[in-house]
Amino acid sequence: MPTAVRRLLLVSCLLVSACSWLAPPPQVRGNKVDPEQLKELTPGTSTKADVTAVIGSPTASATFNDNKWLYISELTQPRIGRTLGELDQKVIELTFDDKGVLRDIHERGADDALPVSVIARTTPSPGTEASFMQQLLGNIGRFVPGTGQSPGTGGGAPAPSP
Repeated sequence: MPTAVRRLLLVSCLLVSACSWLAPPPQVRGNKVDPEQLKELTPGTSTKADVTAVIGSPTASATFNDNKWLYISELTQPRIGRTLGELDQKVIELTFDDKGVLRDIHERGADDALPVSVIARTTPSPGTEASFMQQLLGNIGRFVPGTGQSPGTGGGAPAPSP
């Protein structure tokens, strides 16, 4: 390999390693559950109070089921343009019975996520569809000289001067 190519390769490797050294550290967002603490919980014996004492309060509970607790966490790292890059995502789902005893522990990751499609449309509201001519000629005759206001805006007659 020619020496110029070797030098270019060496310089590019140094630049890449320097850039990774300057990158900000990853940030934990949400309520990250330590796997060792999660091992302390036993389905069938642990209660809601035990769970709260060991891993803390849940991030959320299911909308229609207070017996399903969710611990949501995400590991992100700032990237170019202050956008966040997702490095890892986890959801710990704890299910309790009606007596508050832990029944199931499920761990969900980014692979379990479902894509959400956003619909780009607007909801029409009646009376807002004005044609070009209506927009152009719509304000003719609405200006009242001397007051600087349109009729019906509370302007009325100008105040008498003292």
